[in-house]
Amino acid sequence: MRIPWKLVGLAGLAGVAATGAVVARRRRAQREYDPAELRERLHRRLAEAGAPAGGAPPGAEPAGPGSPPGADPASPAPPG
Repeated sequence: MRIPWKLVGLAGLAGVAATGAVVARRRRAQREYDPAELRERLHRRLAEAGAPAGGAPPGAEPAGPGSPPGADPASPAPPG
């Protein structure tokens, strides 16, 4: 049995072209934002969601002065 190499080559070439078209379409769908525009969009989405600006859950109390970020003010100080 003789293998039709020309057809195999053309099929491979068509596959490469189709893959390139899919990748190009996907890249066009993504929009690049400049940092200021991206920051503004994220702040707007955060405001729409109603989350506090600090990212803490609602009802969380801020840590006291001198506490490391994320420290729970209600927990006792470590011994030492």
